[in-house]
Amino acid sequence: MNVEAIVVAAGKGKRMGHHIPKHLLPLEGRPILAHTLWAFERCKDVNHVLLVVRPEEEEYCLNEIVDKYNFKKVLKVVPGGERRQDSVYHGIKELDMDTDIVVIHDGVRPLVSPSLISDAINMAMYVDGVIPVLSIKDTVKEITKDGFVKTTPDRESLRLAQTPQAFKRRVLEEAFVRAYNDAVFVTDDAALVERIGGRIKVIEGSPENIKITTKEDLLLAEFILRVRNKKKEGK
Repeated sequence: MNVEAIVVAAGKGKRMGHHIPKHLLPLEGRPILAHTLWAFERCKDVNHVLLVVRPEEEEYCLNEIVDKYNFKKVLKVVPGGERRQDSVYHGIKELDMDTDIVVIHDGVRPLVSPSLISDAINMAMYVDGVIPVLSIKDTVKEITKDGFVKTTPDRESLRLAQTPQAFKRRVLEEAFVRAYNDAVFVTDDAALVERIGGRIKVIEGSPENIKITTKEDLLLAEFILRVRNKKKEGK
């Protein structure tokens, strides 16, 4: 079985409030994106990686991340598009012809574990798609545009979605083609598979698998990494 991963790092990261794109910000001495790619480099179930970045960052990411940190599994650095969905689709179009399973992951989720990636891949062999999720601890409110509570959904049936998300290649391609034909644009890849009737299985995600969006997220990621390193050192 041939498994290829598409790591998407083509966003501008405006909410971070930094002139450097957030996936290139340092995290414990290395760019955030380097930590992300390292997890896929260590995952035995991933054969190759396609890295999708902003067009103006292609050369930099190839030289200063892929080559500098010797990521053998990264086959191509692909230019991203205007929206996240466009960037993912650019990656899909660069897949090997014999790819069976496609894993899609946010480049700014650097604390993903190789075991979580493998769990998603192994389950994707039996369904159309797999996503890791977390239970919601707080009460959820649906509000109106003018700031009033509309409803209080039952959180027992709600989950927070993470990446990596894994899909059968043929199903994912069909979902993207039909989305563009219907002018449908979303921020979650599984949603496109859902809308064509695909069966999406959820697996348990990880609280440590955070998406770095704000400065506070970066501080939390640094803390988690330090704790991990202390455990490795036996302290």
